[in-house]
Amino acid sequence: MSKNYNSNLKGFSRNLRKNMTKEERHLWYDCLKQLPVTIKRQQIIGDYIVDFYCAAKKIVIELDGTQHFECEGRSNDIIRDEYLGKLGIKVLRYSNYDINQNFVAVCMDIRKYLLGEN
Repeated sequence: MSKNYNSNLKGFSRNLRKNMTKEERHLWYDCLKQLPVTIKRQQIIGDYIVDFYCAAKKIVIELDGTQHFECEGRSNDIIRDEYLGKLGIKVLRYSNYDINQNFVAVCMDIRKYLLGEN
């Protein structure tokens, strides 16, 4: 495996796929799964597990719960985003609130990045 894959996270990643949050399930089944690009759920990249990853476009899609808005969560996200950025990966972040309240706009934004749609 490449250095950008931590095999110790495989079981945890599999468990996260089986137990997606309500917002992750909504985004996956009602938007991402239907797109004409391959998107992986709970993908391991280095020592991180990202919510969704499109390798062809080098784009990660992260859904942020309330813990991401606390000081430690924000700090961890910055470190993670910098690591992914060094690999040439762009991170798109959406809050669970956005998924629940602005789902169509989130999907349109994602489609813009993945498919070049406006």
